[in-house]
Amino acid sequence: MKNEDTDLNESILVIGGCRSGKSRHALQLAEKICDVHRVFIATCVPYDEEMKDRVRRHQAERNSSWITVDAPVELAEAIHTYSQSACVILVDCLTLWMSNLLMESPNLDHRIEELTEAISRADCPVVLVSNEVGTGIVPENALARQFRDAVGFANQKIAACADEVIWVVAGIPVKIKG
Repeated sequence: MKNEDTDLNESILVIGGCRSGKSRHALQLAEKICDVHRVFIATCVPYDEEMKDRVRRHQAERNSSWITVDAPVELAEAIHTYSQSACVILVDCLTLWMSNLLMESPNLDHRIEELTEAISRADCPVVLVSNEVGTGIVPENALARQFRDAVGFANQKIAACADEVIWVVAGIPVKIKG
């Protein structure tokens, strides 16, 4: 059943630092939107045991009302496809998606544009999770700086098209847009 307080195509960006509580908050928001036909789009490719454990912990937080779709690169396409039948989509996370794309090609502008279009055209609410990576030190190597800059640019573009942006700090959500 859909929560009547949510617009049909509302988009929400939940952003924060590592271990800020952003994923948990995004899950709670998505679960308030509706209680059936929920789609979780995972962008993580777990290469090591620590990441595999992290994925298992996130999976354990979701009940059987969720279906999981792996979309490490083709995120815009997954949103377009699944928004036609889902009552809500939760994307976790844009940071890993950007990392996957960066390994493919340094030119990410087109992929970010495709994503913003998919979000704005989605037939259901879309909740997206991303890390704020620009508040730390300047990385010492070129690839890390390129990653930080790419994620920062993507976050700006997604925040601009989102109806609502929530910054999560120490487990406390702070609405900064919408």
